[in-house]
Amino acid sequence: MPPVVPPFLVGLIVAPLAKRIAKPLLRGIVKTSIGLVVEVKKVAHEATEGIQDLAAEVTAEMIGSDIAADSVESGNGKSGKPSNATPAPVPATVGAGAKSG
Repeated sequence: MPPVVPPFLVGLIVAPLAKRIAKPLLRGIVKTSIGLVVEVKKVAHEATEGIQDLAAEVTAEMIGSDIAADSVESGNGKSGKPSNATPAPVPATVGAGAKSG
């Protein structure tokens, strides 16, 4: 008849071994998961920036085309292109170049 080993004795032997194996394994899994989450956040942030840049460019183009269309409708120019005339100089404000201190 084979010797009978009580289950609690098996647990006393297996528990420390499982702890030595499972702890580094779980630590690696958690570390990898956190690394993946950080990378996904970076990619999502870059994608959001790209979409915002694209939206800003489209908005600027639409505003520019609206301004050009308004200038053509008001009769300021026949071709809708700005004239080559030089703009009037803007007067400097008082104390703009003065040093403080």
